[in-house]
This record gives sequence, C-alpha cells and structure tokens, in this order.
Amino acid sequence: MCKKHAECLPSAKVKTTQHRTLLSALLVGLLLCGGPFCATAAEPGEKTLVSWVMLNESEYRAGSALTLQRGTQFDAIVFGEIQDGKWMAGSENFTRTHEEQDYPTEEIGADALIQMAVVYGGGKVAIYRNGEELTSYNAELLDLFEEDGQIVVFGRRHIGGGGAIVGAIEDARIYAQALTPDQLKTLKPNKASDIKPWAWFDFEGDEMKDSTGRLVFTELREKAWLEDGRLWLGAGGAAIAAEKEEALDFDGDGWRELAEYSAWTGETPAMPEVIPEHWMTYHIFHPGPSAADPGDPNAAIYYKGRYHFHYIYRNSVGCCFAHLSSKDMVNWKWHETTLAPPVNGGYGMFSGTAFLTKEGKPAIIYHGEGRERNVVQIALDDTLNSWSEAIPVIPMGPDGKEADSNNWDPDCWLNNDTYYAISGGGPPQLMKSGDLKNWEFMGKLFHDDTPWEDLGLDPDEDVSCANMVKIGDKWMLLCISHRLGCRYFLGDFKDEKYLPTEHHLMNWRDADFFAPESLLTPDGRRVMWAWMTDGMWEDFSGRQSLPREISLVDGKLLQKPLQELQGLRYDEADEGAVSVAAGQRKQLERIAGPATEISAVFEPTDAEAFGLNVFCGDDGDPMRIGYLADEKKLVVGEVKAPFELEDGESLELTVYLDKGMVDVFANSRQAVTTGMEDGYKRLGVEVFADGADAKASVRGWKMRSVYDTAAAAAEGTVKEPPVGKRAITRQDR
Repeated sequence: MCKKHAECLPSAKVKTTQHRTLLSALLVGLLLCGGPFCATAAEPGEKTLVSWVMLNESEYRAGSALTLQRGTQFDAIVFGEIQDGKWMAGSENFTRTHEEQDYPTEEIGADALIQMAVVYGGGKVAIYRNGEELTSYNAELLDLFEEDGQIVVFGRRHIGGGGAIVGAIEDARIYAQALTPDQLKTLKPNKASDIKPWAWFDFEGDEMKDSTGRLVFTELREKAWLEDGRLWLGAGGAAIAAEKEEALDFDGDGWRELAEYSAWTGETPAMPEVIPEHWMTYHIFHPGPSAADPGDPNAAIYYKGRYHFHYIYRNSVGCCFAHLSSKDMVNWKWHETTLAPPVNGGYGMFSGTAFLTKEGKPAIIYHGEGRERNVVQIALDDTLNSWSEAIPVIPMGPDGKEADSNNWDPDCWLNNDTYYAISGGGPPQLMKSGDLKNWEFMGKLFHDDTPWEDLGLDPDEDVSCANMVKIGDKWMLLCISHRLGCRYFLGDFKDEKYLPTEHHLMNWRDADFFAPESLLTPDGRRVMWAWMTDGMWEDFSGRQSLPREISLVDGKLLQKPLQELQGLRYDEADEGAVSVAAGQRKQLERIAGPATEISAVFEPTDAEAFGLNVFCGDDGDPMRIGYLADEKKLVVGEVKAPFELEDGESLELTVYLDKGMVDVFANSRQAVTTGMEDGYKRLGVEVFADGADAKASVRGWKMRSVYDTAAAAAEGTVKEPPVGKRAITRQDR
C-alpha cells in the first residue's frame, strides 16, 4: 500500500482537514500502483534495481548487470547463475533468490539493449524484462539502506564473488522504493525520471560517475572500460562505486580485492616460523596465506613416483587450488599455487577430481567458479605445476545443440577407451567423450531402475564432490549431499547408467565430514580423505581427515589407517593387559600426549559400554571412544556411527590423537574423524567400562611431526624453496 505522503499521489492534493479528499487520493494512488507493489512505498527492504544491458557471449555466467552490496550482503541482477541463459535476483547464499526459473532464456548476441529490473517490495521480489514481469515470489527483504557503506558492482556478482558478464551496460539505476511495471516502462536510458533514483550511472564521458553524487569513489577494474556512453565488460571485468574510498581496497571478511589480479605472481602456503602449540602435527591443513574455507580436497593422483593432492583455499584473487606432493602421503611438500584465477582466465577453482588421460598424462576436471562451466586441464610437466588452457565441458544433445545440462561438481574417469564425466547436482548427470573435447550428453546418471525407496533416498538428493571409482567388483560413487555430508553408493553400470544397490553414510553429525577425494596407489590401494567442517580452530583451516585405505571385501566396505602412518611412530609404550571394573575408569600409565597412536583390543564382554576416554585432565571433560552395545554404535565424542560387534568378537580400536583432532578405526569396519578444540591441553588416556567388567590389551606410540622434523624438511614442508617455480603473467582476458 502507498505511504500517505503527498508525493505518493500525483493526481490529488492532500488536505489534512478534508478526510473525503484524502480517501479519494488514496484510492487514486492505489489504482496507479498496479502490479504486486505500490511504487511509492518506502518500507525497509524496498528498492528497485534497473539496468539497460546487452550481452555478447553466453559462455560467461553468474555475473551481474547491477549489484547493491553492503558488507557481505547484496541484491543483484544476475545472469545465468542457477540456470543457463536466465536472469535472476542474486543474493548472498541465495537468501532472496528463487531457484525455480520457469521463464524464457535470454537471447544472446542480438545487439540490442534490454531493460532488466528487479523490484523488491511488499514482501515480494519480482523480475522484469522490458517492463514485463518474468516472475515474482515471496521473500524476506533486506534493507541495504539502513546503514552506510554501500557498494555498487557491475560485471562480478559481488565483491568477494566470481561470475562474469560480457557485453555492455548503457544505463543503470537504483531506486529506494518499489517501482510499478508502468513506471519501469516510462524509464528511458540516459534520461532523468520523475522519481529520483538513489544512484544513477549513465556512463557518459571518460569517468564513471554516480549522477546523484552519492557514490563518489569509482573504479574500473580488469576488462572494464567506458566507450560511446556505455560501460563495456570483458570476461572477468568489474566496475565498482562506493560511498567510502576504503571500500575499494577492503579485503576483509571474505571480500575479494580484484585489483590484486594484476599484481599476482603466485604464492606458496607455508608453516610459520613458530608453530602454535595447538596446531596439528601430522594431518594436512592450510597454514596460510588466507583461509581454506571451503577446503575441499581435490585432484588427488599418483604420478611418476609422487602423490599429488590439492585443496581449495580462498585468497584475495578468488578460489585457488593449493598443491602438495609427497612420496608417501605422510610427509608433504607445498608447491607454488599455480591453479588460480589470474592464470586460469579469471575464474576460480571449485570442486573436481584428477585422472590419467589415454596418453597417461595427469588431467583435472573441476567447476570453474565465475565461468560457471566444468572444465578440463592437462598437466604440461611432471611436477603438475604447469597446466594447459582450460577445455570447457560442453555436452551436446542428439540434435547437435548444446544440451540443457548441469554445471556443478564434476568427476571424470576413463573406462576402456571412453571418458565418462559426472556433472553433480540434484539429480546428477552423465556425459561421455572420446577426446575430452567433444562430449555427448547422456541424461541422468542414475538408472531408471534405481531402488530409491529401498535406499531410503530422494532421487533429487544432490550429488556433489563426486568420485566414481572401481572398488572390488563394484563401482563406488563416493560423494556428499549438502544435507547428509559424506556418503557412498555401491552398484554397477547398466545401459551406460549407474544402478546402485546400496547407500551408506560416512558422516553422522552436521555434515562435518565433507567433500571426499580419493586416489589409487601403485600397489592397488584406494586411499581417501575428507574435509572437516566443524568450525574448530579459527586461526588455521582446511583440516583434512587422516588418509584411509578403503576396500571391498565380501561385499563390505573396510576402512583402515594408511599403512605409511606407521613411519611416524616412535617411543612405543606397552600397557599390557588393562582390567577395569564395571562403572570404573583406569588411567593408562605409559600412554599420553598430544600426538599419539593407540591400539586397544578389548576382549568380548557383557559391558553395555566400554572403550577409551581421551583428553583426560582436571580442566575439562574427556572424549569417550567406545562401543555402545544396546545401541549398536561406535561412539566418538558427540558422534555415534552404526557399528555392531558379532557374538564373541573383540573390539579392536585404533585411535590417532593429533592435538585436538581424533581419527578412530574400529575393527576395520567403521571409522570416525572428529575433534575437541581444547583437547591438546589434556593428555591423559583412560580405559572405562559400564555395566560389566572389561579387559583390554593396550599399546601406543608417540607420533612425530611432519612439519618440524628433519624428515619433513627433506620432503619440503619446512623452509624449502617451492618446487617448479615459474613466472606467472596476467593473461589478457
């Protein structure tokens, strides 16, 4: 409803002493409003974004024709982020974005300006093209005018985000109220409107200016320039306007400083000179610079005597792949970061995997953030420091046209003479190729005969961070859903479709065991990692689980610690046979410490719960690790994983403590990784039993650090120049 101010009522004069005249004026105002909103209301969250834009290329997606941002929150006119060729109302984490986009795709390259507008008001968001509504939906609106510090962005989706549009913008405006369709139709580029805009850019002259004088600090970055009264944007280009000059240089709270593209010369993650007491000693994690959040493990592969492992981290230029290599998957060396937006066409590195080509060359497939395409790159050297240009994965339909396909977390593998690739999402899709360049779209990954009801799953549950591997006589799809966390399917291929017969979780609390990745060793072992997302330890990030060897024996998945971890052991301590009475705890005498491996074998018992307490001390509660007989669960702190001992079977626990990190393996049939943030402060270990007595044989080892020992230095994790260093130049994008 219109606010009762005189300017709301262009056809009536408000006389506060004449109620009848006021009522008539209000009725006229309502008639003039039309559409889902009243144009002249100015309730919190109301606004209108308008941009006259021409798009030249469809390959680049998820960029913005106009973004209004404050802090990390934003509203924007975004092209093709969720669905190819479709405009949408962009917002942080899709908070005010509607994923159902049942309206026409945009025609690209028509050499004609279109007016795109997103109107926010009355608890609704509406998208208009040339004044005609494409869609509207209910949403909780955000007041971006409540405080100062606003930024306007063109090209990139927002400061701190990726995406790109390629084309030109003739005029762009922001109104601090919701305009009607009729009012949108009266707007003309480069002409003033009756309603005063909050910000207005007509791009005339040789400098970008806000005609209202509000956003006085502006900057054209990367492939952005003014010509013939238009803002032109190339791939990765961005233009920014702000109220405060410092906003142009701000690089905090996850914002991306785009100007650093031009200065990028590479960087190498490295441990600090003095390692903090609580930092882990033999897990992979990201020590800096910046943060690995997300920290998905990616592109793990063995090649010519070395294991290679990548994980995502986000720095000032976007999402990059950190690169480590190792001879044994225990002692790792960081390489210079060369898979990064400035050398990859301006788009970031999101989840993907590694594989060998037919020619035996290492290759990676991943989702190009900002380009919104899945792409393939092939290694150009044996150190995996130099890569080919990205090859877009564009699946074609039987009609010879590009198929309507997902572009999400991909995986690729070679089966006989054919490459198969998954594009994740819900549901995931499948494609194949003979040369990694020409792809045939095959539709949904899962076979129509998939027994979804028996598996207890919705067929549209998303498949992300996918890794399809042969294990035993089955095909395993190792993946996540964002709801369930890490999981896996077991099945086979039928009619070139995946037909799973089993589904199991590898995560049982808050999806904190996430984004799995695996590789095959030369001796045939399948080894996997996962990213821990539990939010502990804010001063370092990207924590990975210990590597697990997984195998399929008699149809059951076995999980064991990586054999090579034994090379970290020293100072073995044997506690012998340890007995504990029901309801009691007994502290071990020889085994303690912040970095320890413990082997405990419990004889069969009638105890209802028994096992180990770790992180025992006077200043906090311990973490319980053991078997819950009534629940048939393995308990590790707050995590309870399905696990059942057979009659007369011993409980065999292998426990790794690394400061606050904990990896537990039970009878090679179950594994849990979790942590306790202050656990490193308490070093004691106990045996406990509830409901009946228990007896265990216990021995342990201290575990050396891979970050500050001679062995680690030899491997390159400490104070060694990065391998394969090469000059990186900014590419013309």
